[in-house]
Amino acid sequence: MESNDRPAKSSSLDAPEAGPEPKTSSPSPAAGEVNLAQGHQLQRGLKSRHIQFLALGGAIGTGLFIGSGQILATVGPAPLFMAYLVQMGVVWVVMNDLAEMTSYLPMKGISIPYFVGRFVEPSLAFACGWNYWYAYAILVAAESTAGAIIFQYWTHSVNVAVWIAIQLLVILFLNIVAVSWFGEAEFWFASVKLITIIGLIILGIILFFGGGPDHDPLYFKNWQSPPGAFVPYLASGAFGRFLAFWTAFARAGFSFITSPELIALSAGETMSPRRNIPKAAKRFVWRLLVFYGFGSLVIGVLVPNDDKQLLSPDSNASASPFVIGIQRAGIPVLNHLINAAVLTSAWSAGNAFCFSGSRVLYSMALNGQAPRYFAITSKRGVPYVAVLFTLAIASLAFLNVSNTSAVAFQWFSNISTISGFVAWIVVMLTYLRFRQAMQFHGMLGSLPFRTPLQPYATYFVLFIVTLLTLTNGFQVFVPKNWSAANFLAAYITIPIFLVLYLGHKIWFRTPFATRLEDVDVMTGKKEMDELEEMDQPRIPRNALERFWFWLA
Repeated sequence: MESNDRPAKSSSLDAPEAGPEPKTSSPSPAAGEVNLAQGHQLQRGLKSRHIQFLALGGAIGTGLFIGSGQILATVGPAPLFMAYLVQMGVVWVVMNDLAEMTSYLPMKGISIPYFVGRFVEPSLAFACGWNYWYAYAILVAAESTAGAIIFQYWTHSVNVAVWIAIQLLVILFLNIVAVSWFGEAEFWFASVKLITIIGLIILGIILFFGGGPDHDPLYFKNWQSPPGAFVPYLASGAFGRFLAFWTAFARAGFSFITSPELIALSAGETMSPRRNIPKAAKRFVWRLLVFYGFGSLVIGVLVPNDDKQLLSPDSNASASPFVIGIQRAGIPVLNHLINAAVLTSAWSAGNAFCFSGSRVLYSMALNGQAPRYFAITSKRGVPYVAVLFTLAIASLAFLNVSNTSAVAFQWFSNISTISGFVAWIVVMLTYLRFRQAMQFHGMLGSLPFRTPLQPYATYFVLFIVTLLTLTNGFQVFVPKNWSAANFLAAYITIPIFLVLYLGHKIWFRTPFATRLEDVDVMTGKKEMDELEEMDQPRIPRNALERFWFWLA
């Protein structure tokens, strides 16, 4: 793959100083664009349907198809259903925060750390960027591990390392070739997943009313006692039921972490960003509500929480509650089809996470927060060095060769979940600072996209996610459940993040926060306004096109 001769020039994320010369970006020769680098450019090759399905593809993965079974087995169907619904409220607020910022400045090369450094301060941006990057890299490893588990459902005669290598090579190909190829592949990957989950929801409704081979209606039999809708956790009575919900709430985060950021990270490569980003953001949560709301409800209808397969020591694809439900209903062949769909799910999510991790690293390199060679792009505009480095870390999935897949998957999911919670805390702090700066400069009314209940919703969710971060591993503090490995998996991200943050702050002596009067809310606005003016919305020619434009 050919590349440009030099990495892009980096720009500081230090607090912008007053003066006519912007320090955070430089104008591009092309009208209506601002680039964070000169000479190495990402391309606007992602359409509306690409970014919408990119976010859905990242959200609907093994967390729903496999991880939900672990929650069901631990706490029962009611906490599972409630946890997903409440967690989607958290995702809605985080998505709204990101959509407001990125639709205001959808510049090429932006990422979450760029906004953190511009609106808050550089040390937090540095720690945030590296936290995001390794979370995405570990998520690729987690999805590759899940994919290997699914392959082994059909055969154990092939070494697990072969399945992991195949998956990583396909992800590498799709992320290296070109962004338009990546977007198209992710669109079709996500389409298969969405069709699958819709089909499973319909199947669950049919079985609910007795449409299975034995014509025995399931209704809410599995919610009745025993085993019951709630399985008290670590305590009895109401407190045990609350702990069951809180445990499910924390574990449900694995299904959603980093998925709102996928739309924001693709903003610089999105066509008509001020039109397509708000559209994708508004539809994203409602679609999640349908898929996760009905999906988790169907799981609790199909499978009792005491089904032994949910706690299988092998924890292979047969542990998917959907597959177990199909087996219990006596439907042949369909279990293999669903496992194939779960494989597509893992592959799609890993594909999206590799894309996001490489773009975070690319943007950090442009802004001086990572080595400059990560900003090198090919002639097609692909940051291939960042892609290769992200996949190098994702190769930790090969730990499966010397450990069971269940152990590796649990470790990867725990690490990435707490990293995602920390990232959301930083996103919400950044949004609050951004909003304060826009108010200070009298520009709040100029935002192209405004969301309801702000800033109060962000303050409330910030408190909830902070509490989740601090208590997500509370189980290990019960003497009979103490485990050093589980403690590290639940909390290791917090000291790593603090070391990155405090180390950068001490070394570079950065301020606690950029003063509001110094926060730069202007650089890039003029060019993005020009880009918006050049946008020509497509006009549907018939009812079919009108429906397609609404859908995608």
